[in-house]
Amino acid sequence: MRKTILTSLAVFLASSAAFAQSASDGKVKIGILNDQSGVYADFGGKSSVEAAKMAVEDFGGKVLGVPVEIVDADHQNKPDIASNIARQWYDTQQVDAIMELTTSSVALAVQAIGKEKKKVNIVTGAATTDLTGKACSPYGFHWAYDTHALAVGTGGALVKQGGDSWFFLTADYAFGYSLEQQTSDFVKSSGGKVVGAVRHPLASTDFSSFLLQAQSSGAKVIGLANAGLDTANAIKQAAEFGIVQGGQSLAALLFTLAEVHGLGLEAAQGLTLTEGYYWNLDDKSREFAKKFFARTKRMPNMVHSGTYSAVSQYLKAIQKAGTDDTDAVAKTLHELPIDDFFARNGTVAKNGRMIHDMYLLQVKKPADSKEPWDYFNVLATIPGKEAYMDPAKSGCELVK
Repeated sequence: MRKTILTSLAVFLASSAAFAQSASDGKVKIGILNDQSGVYADFGGKSSVEAAKMAVEDFGGKVLGVPVEIVDADHQNKPDIASNIARQWYDTQQVDAIMELTTSSVALAVQAIGKEKKKVNIVTGAATTDLTGKACSPYGFHWAYDTHALAVGTGGALVKQGGDSWFFLTADYAFGYSLEQQTSDFVKSSGGKVVGAVRHPLASTDFSSFLLQAQSSGAKVIGLANAGLDTANAIKQAAEFGIVQGGQSLAALLFTLAEVHGLGLEAAQGLTLTEGYYWNLDDKSREFAKKFFARTKRMPNMVHSGTYSAVSQYLKAIQKAGTDDTDAVAKTLHELPIDDFFARNGTVAKNGRMIHDMYLLQVKKPADSKEPWDYFNVLATIPGKEAYMDPAKSGCELVK
């Protein structure tokens, strides 16, 4: 009997140890929370959900022997709706991490909740540097890009080309303010000047009054500190006013492959922009893009590919840590290098900023496009250390 008891005890201890090296509730659940019906639906949307599912499938569908599940929801670009969903996911649906989080005001709200509840969030869709600055969190990570990288890329390129006077047409919320400020600072430090700015509501349809103010300013460059359909609509209406024909340049400060596709090469040709990924960059990029296209019938931008990368790295961190405990996983995320089709030799700084190369791109003329989705010329690679803010200067309390 004693031998039977000892054997049973050994089996129990082994089972307990195995459970400790697994998910605390027998599964790993990741929430993709983004805009699926509004102005940023093409920017991230359901395609980001598919990218997350692809990452799980390519990982094998399990981590530490337990299933990985993806859930998703549309936050409608409203921080209150996003906050309610996040709390419900965390409190009643056992969601372990929330990712994507298009729209900076939403990302800031959800990251604050994650900090309160000790849950990991990885932002791929929002841009504000506050996420790794004054609003940083030990459990918060910023993956694909940010306003500083966009300012260094697009802003820097145009100042070097002689665009030394700027007027900003800015989306009236946290993302727009951050992008305008970062680009303004970079323009001024490079010897340029900012002659004015105007704010517009999110999801505007009529940009005429804003564009007339920009046109009358006489600025060489009109910086579009917005994104998604707002940027596309502003570019279309700027063409109606003959702004580019009149000698002014448009700088699309956050414009991706998805928006170029929606706008068309005829309207978008010549635009300079910055992305963290381009599907036609090399063989590794094309391999992922081919799989993504087969599933979604579109090529990925940096938000879609960044979401795949973030989900994959989160699962690798759980595997490496041997647990889904938030503190252990967050620590491991800071330690693990990132080396995939999205980021080559990427690293995570103390403030949660994932540092990787960015790409300065120019939209091709229609005649120069050799195949569908062949939209960009790669003008330059911007090293990660140049693209992103020095963590010590970010204002994050975690950086000493």
